Amino acid sequence: MIRIGGSAFREVWLVDFEFSAPPGERPTVVCLVARELGSDRKLRIWQDELQGMDRPPYAIDRGALFVAYYASAEMGCHLALEWPFPVNVLDLFTEFRNVTNGLPLPCGAGLLGALAWYGLQSIEAAEKDSMRLLVQRGGPWSDTEQQALLDYCETDVAALARLLPAMEGELDVPRALLRGRYMKAAAQIEHNGIPLDVPTLTRFRDQWEAIQDHLIAEIDGDFGVYEGRRFKASRFADYLVDHDIPWPRLASGALDLKDDTFKEMARAYPAIGPLRELRVALSQMRLSELAVGSDCRNRCLLSAFRARTGRNQPSNSRFIFGPAVWLRGLIQARPGHGIAYVDWSQQEFGVAAALSGDPLMREAYLSGDPYLAFAKQAGAVPADATKQSHKPERDQFKACVLAVQYGMGAESLSQRIGQPVIRARELLRLHRETYRVFWAWSDAAVDYAMLHGKLWTVFGWTVHTGTNPNPRFLRNFLMQGNGAEMLRLTCWLLVDAGIR
Repeated sequence: MIRIGGSAFREVWLVDFEFSAPPGERPTVVCLVARELGSDRKLRIWQDELQGMDRPPYAIDRGALFVAYYASAEMGCHLALEWPFPVNVLDLFTEFRNVTNGLPLPCGAGLLGALAWYGLQSIEAAEKDSMRLLVQRGGPWSDTEQQALLDYCETDVAALARLLPAMEGELDVPRALLRGRYMKAAAQIEHNGIPLDVPTLTRFRDQWEAIQDHLIAEIDGDFGVYEGRRFKASRFADYLVDHDIPWPRLASGALDLKDDTFKEMARAYPAIGPLRELRVALSQMRLSELAVGSDCRNRCLLSAFRARTGRNQPSNSRFIFGPAVWLRGLIQARPGHGIAYVDWSQQEFGVAAALSGDPLMREAYLSGDPYLAFAKQAGAVPADATKQSHKPERDQFKACVLAVQYGMGAESLSQRIGQPVIRARELLRLHRETYRVFWAWSDAAVDYAMLHGKLWTVFGWTVHTGTNPNPRFLRNFLMQGNGAEMLRLTCWLLVDAGIR
């Protein structure tokens, strides 16, 4: 038996695939190198032989451990070869992210960066890049090139053999295997892709410049801030003065033109909303970059665990959920199939109630409308108030709840609700007084992070405070991070149930 981080396995396999994957397509496997840690048995297999196998040439049962770096790529190769998944997957990428999350990484979070972090030898980045280009070029490859690619693949396996013992003392293997289980689900999600209405997408792409001009002509007539297809800050400043709108500014004195600012100001000044939507449509919609495969499905790397909260961080330009929301209308099930669009209701409020143990917050969540319940608990509306009878009050208390979850101050909240700062301060005070147990827990979490340098979720996803901690982020991390854990758990249960 081989012991890894306190857990015992009959066999431990270090595995790396090389593959090519044009944008939107499933991977085409080029070669495989695998090494069993205990016996030092080694496998080097080229693509023609791999394609003739109906299952992996290494153990994948409960007594074996599969080790990789960014395991969703390896699991994607399993799916491309129609191989079953290993039961136990240990992804050293997710574990390196967990060990260093929140800390500066001089050489990045890739395999070379992880090796550098632990002071371990690695190949030169330039050599790695040249081999990747050779893989992506596609075949056929000469005998010399095949040997070079197998040798390159073997260097990554050798790197895993050095990295695993260096990380072993920091591994919480049972929880690491949960993260590995999610990487299997992520591979399945990437493999399936999202079906799109490609004929309509093609029409959008062909006519996009004309559509842009039409949108500007249709919407900018009320604002006069565009010159051709360019947004002019000076014209926007004139518009704000003419309409008596106090707009946030940067430290330099320039207008703050970030989309988050536009989103907040559009809540306070709804007339700004169409301009914000226009800016989003023009700036984010790089339709040529949307990754669509030959089977009319959108696929891109989900970039699991890239965010500090542990959330996915896929490319905004390659993923259908990245650009303007209305483009999701291109998502279209094929005949005989359906698509469910599912989300939690007030998830972070519920997570906060559960973790803090605040009885009033729990009561508000279980009511089905925590925003109206908060207003009732604070004595701002009568006990028989409804969403219809007290909509303005409910909207303000909803904005307050969201402000707390996103770490907003009174100034930002006042802009969101279109009320004086004194009203925003009053709402935040009511939240603190109503949910005293929650605030004691939240303050204690920040204090702990400052004293001990880290916080972690129920399943062990950790964030380190580093040298420049942000108390607002730390205060929200446990809600957002545990929300991400819930998503991962849901994804692997759905995949295990056979839902595509």
